[in-house]
Amino acid sequence: MTDVRPLYAVLRQTTDPRVVDAIAELIASGEERDLNRINLLEFAGRTGLDEEKVISGFLHAAQLGLFDMSWNVLCPGCSGVLDSHPSLKALRHEEYICALCAKGYEASLDDQVEAAFTVHPSVRRIGAHDPDKLSLWDYTRQMYWSSGIEIDEQVLARLSDQDTLAAVEIAPGQTAELSLELPAEFIIVFEPVTHAAQFIDVAGERTDEVRSISLSYDRSHALTPTQSLRPGPVKLTLTNNAETRVLPAVWVAADALHTLLGKRKPILTAKRMLTNQTFRDVFKADNLTADQRLKITSLTFLFTDLKGSTALYQRVGDLAAFDLVRAHFRALLEIIAAEKGAVVKTIGDAVMATFNRPEHALAAALRMRKAMDALNEERGTKDLVVKIGIHEGPCLAVMLNDRQDYFGQTVNIAARVLGLATTQAIHLTGAVIDAPAVTRILDEQAIAPIEKHAALRGIADKVLVYEIP
Repeated sequence: MTDVRPLYAVLRQTTDPRVVDAIAELIASGEERDLNRINLLEFAGRTGLDEEKVISGFLHAAQLGLFDMSWNVLCPGCSGVLDSHPSLKALRHEEYICALCAKGYEASLDDQVEAAFTVHPSVRRIGAHDPDKLSLWDYTRQMYWSSGIEIDEQVLARLSDQDTLAAVEIAPGQTAELSLELPAEFIIVFEPVTHAAQFIDVAGERTDEVRSISLSYDRSHALTPTQSLRPGPVKLTLTNNAETRVLPAVWVAADALHTLLGKRKPILTAKRMLTNQTFRDVFKADNLTADQRLKITSLTFLFTDLKGSTALYQRVGDLAAFDLVRAHFRALLEIIAAEKGAVVKTIGDAVMATFNRPEHALAAALRMRKAMDALNEERGTKDLVVKIGIHEGPCLAVMLNDRQDYFGQTVNIAARVLGLATTQAIHLTGAVIDAPAVTRILDEQAIAPIEKHAALRGIADKVLVYEIP
């Protein structure tokens, strides 16, 4: 195993020492299952640490080789991991199929792709590094279900002990037979390795006739029609055509399963990770491919621009103006990162940033105005006047000019809303101001936005805009 002490010393140069200490304690003493697909939001809550500092710390730790980061495509129905990728570049455009829920889903970055971390095998070897050796239930909880499932140990024990009629491990190329008595219940024959599921609706009068069902397992993720049978004996013939062992189990879809699937906890989504400044700075190589177009159903964009910058250069000279502009950028970028946002790009004297939630963008905008006032007072000038526009909506995460960027009408509207300002004003769209957390900020600060309908260049319909003068 790697001597991790030098790595912790390096990690302390970029990470909050309390986060480093918590990571070291987790690696040294944590349960094996707690070191696989670590849910950083849960970890932050359990340790009482700031979420953003935890995310930043784990990103730097992954860069040093303490953890592997994975992007897991989740089923919104059962929270099963439909696929896992070491990089966002491997995320597919096409539909992901969940056989357990009998549905297909497009991988939205909002809540269907989680970023999770697993301890590197050179640091500490755990069972998840050898999934073919995990028991059925360890495999299901660690490899099939995501970090968003809240495992209730008593409910899981009830599912495994009372509601599991049979289970078997089948080696590649082998066949197994199970003989069992079907009760008058809804039955699921579920296989967590290949994600295959066969539903059997058992109802009616009992029969003594032995029915036969043959199932085969591969990686096709195909959906199968529900079979209807009467209660009584059945023989299952299960054939493994996959390259690894399979672990089929026969479940009664009773309260235990529904209770288990109904308990969720927040996860670190791909959308939030893309709006994290540390990720954009440290993992530039994990950007998308040029052909990828990944859907985000809701993202908040903030655009800024420095008013009258051309006149500023003429008035105070290149050197003084450059110093002012650089100080302005430094203040804006620090505020964006502090308010859980990330800078997408700077264009001249303008900034394009994204935020996971609209209230974070508004908080950043209000801080930006105060920061410019402070800079002006400090330097005895009134030259730093920042215009700000904020809009929220759907978009596509793309690669543009070798940079992870965003595309869509939401981006266009956000940029046009910025153009409405002629003074140091913040302009919000109706989509932003409708957020309850945004309303709370405005109420707490006694801000009364001015409502107006605006015609935006290139946008067909007028847009409802609110100005914070």
